[in-house]
Amino acid sequence: MITEISIDLENKTEAYGFSKVARQANGAAWLQCGDTVILATVVIDETDFVTEEFLPLTVQYIEKSYAAGKYPGGFIKRETKPSDFETLTSRIVDRSLRPLFPKGFANPVQITIMVLSADSEADLQALALNAASAALYVSDIDISTSVTAVRVGKVGGEIVINPTMSQLNESTLDLYLAGSREDLLMIEMRTESSVESELISSAMVDPMIDPTLTAETVMRYSANAMPEEELVTVIAQAQEYLKTANTAYEELFAGYAKAPMPLECIINHADEEMAAYVRANHADDVVTALNQMAKTERSTALRLLRHKIVAEKPEWDETELKRSIELVKRETVRRQILEEKRRADGRALDEVRPITIETNVLPSVHASCLFTRGQTQALVTMTLGGPKDAQMYENLTDSETQNETFMVHYNFPGFSVGEPSPVGPPRRRELGHGNLAKRALEAALTEPGHTIRLVSEILESNGSSSMATVCGGYMALRAGDVEMTDPIAGIAMGLVHEGDRYAILSDIMGLEDHDGDMDFKVAGSKEGITAMQMDIKLGGISLDLLKEALTQAKAGRAHIIGIMQEAEAAIEINEDTLPSSDFFHIDPGMVGDIIGQAGKTIREIIEKFEVAIDIDKKVGGVKLSGKNKKGVQGARAHIENIASNVPEKVEYHVGDKVTGTVKKIVDFGAFIELPGGVDGLLHISKVSDRRIDRVADVLSEGQSIDVEILEFKGNKISLGRA
Repeated sequence: MITEISIDLENKTEAYGFSKVARQANGAAWLQCGDTVILATVVIDETDFVTEEFLPLTVQYIEKSYAAGKYPGGFIKRETKPSDFETLTSRIVDRSLRPLFPKGFANPVQITIMVLSADSEADLQALALNAASAALYVSDIDISTSVTAVRVGKVGGEIVINPTMSQLNESTLDLYLAGSREDLLMIEMRTESSVESELISSAMVDPMIDPTLTAETVMRYSANAMPEEELVTVIAQAQEYLKTANTAYEELFAGYAKAPMPLECIINHADEEMAAYVRANHADDVVTALNQMAKTERSTALRLLRHKIVAEKPEWDETELKRSIELVKRETVRRQILEEKRRADGRALDEVRPITIETNVLPSVHASCLFTRGQTQALVTMTLGGPKDAQMYENLTDSETQNETFMVHYNFPGFSVGEPSPVGPPRRRELGHGNLAKRALEAALTEPGHTIRLVSEILESNGSSSMATVCGGYMALRAGDVEMTDPIAGIAMGLVHEGDRYAILSDIMGLEDHDGDMDFKVAGSKEGITAMQMDIKLGGISLDLLKEALTQAKAGRAHIIGIMQEAEAAIEINEDTLPSSDFFHIDPGMVGDIIGQAGKTIREIIEKFEVAIDIDKKVGGVKLSGKNKKGVQGARAHIENIASNVPEKVEYHVGDKVTGTVKKIVDFGAFIELPGGVDGLLHISKVSDRRIDRVADVLSEGQSIDVEILEFKGNKISLGRA
């Protein structure tokens, strides 16, 4: 047996092994839960150090196709580029473990997580973090705090801890938390939409609107946005689970932990003499630099200040001086917020920057929105398509290929922050921000059957371009006439915390994100939250503080939605470029007339109006889709005109004599069209009093002929000459 210890948790059992595999790594954990097996390893470079002030941690989550008894898809039969799910999972694990490392930790660390066997019911993201945390805990890196993941669902109105994937598919809540015994470190949350059908009785249907319907089914969509108070209650419940689970982990893992190696944290302290000089002689210059809101402008002002001080103190080292100026800058930002309740740009703590919204600014695009909030600007475009335009993908445990019909692609070019960097493929941050916006908006969609792609081009960034993508994304959807359950907006929150003092900031800018203690993104409607992402730099956050932050975020979100609704009322839809669709009913008995002989009529409609037509022959349902609204409207009017020309139904009896028209001549006779659109067969033996070899010798198509009803055989009528 590879596993050595077992832990019983709510709705699952995890078994761990530490001493039999990957023994040359600094730490390794073999985790088995059901039929899922994950190997996590930790390796540190003891001799190398980074000189920049950041934690050199790399996390890589890798799914092996053999884990589910599969071959890798595509031409190359080996694992290559990571999928979006692998990239997003790597990012989640990184964000959860990063707060554990002490300030100044400078040795490169690589955490590798491999899925070796996969159970379709397993939560791979939660297990990945648990395995990585276990490997880090038992390694010889001096970290003695475990971090656990817990996912919370809401199935049938009941909260479920650690739901299976089948349960999660039925859940209206997907809440992922990571934390230690004492601290909540990271939150990822979204709601899932639901739909209920309601049957309206025939008495409530106006027959003038649709005489073919005896009842109407109305679909009621809900984004299931979660109220702030309810969310805090659920998080409190999950936090109790985290405390219990981490206590069990640390007690059981302690016997397998290696002796910590001696490592030195490199903390570049600012020179206090230089900092004191800056405070005493250039405090106003620092404040002036902070008022330069753009990152490049602020950097330029601080660089000029540094040159000015070097001219005054030529004996000082410029690198040391830069560190001291950064310290004073950070102190100034935080002091203004905590003591003066004033931010660098002069805003109140709960004030949102000015917002402007312009819709359909791109004439050839299906829909677009230019959303500007302060110095953050997102150009969001929407492209509407059909089922064939969906993105095909396949998760590790999927039995077949899936289709993604709602996509949000987020791009962050260097020029948005004044950097001359080349544009390349999306990185982890871009994938993560696009995924957050997708989760926020998807719950509010009400139009199945379409494929929708939103692309957010960040043109300028100074704080929370992901939330600008949410706001601009909603406006682009509405500019494309896509129905939504509720207006959805997003806002980024921040926190400055020192001792007993704290301040919660609404709509943070880049400076406050850099020098603050929390990055907290909340998206949703006026009533509740549809998506949330939180990273904490402090090491933890209290539930009371979280509740206060959520309440303040709700007020800010409502303010933004009010501005968005004003802009929504002024939208002018690109009728000429926006694809359109329509659905209506006709008399099922007229479907044949719409299709025509050998499909001739329906082909003519498709070519004339440039539409696609899907007809349900049983109930007479007609679905139209086309390149523009004008074509769809024209096709509907044409179809309804054909369907309304219902010929008078004629009843025939044996012995009736009528005049018909030769419709088609065949070897064995002629089909005669009778009054009322009914066809009968005049057999070759009945065409003439004498024997003939060819019907065409006696009759021609379009000729009028008197016939007599001889016999009914089911729906077929046999005719003779009258």
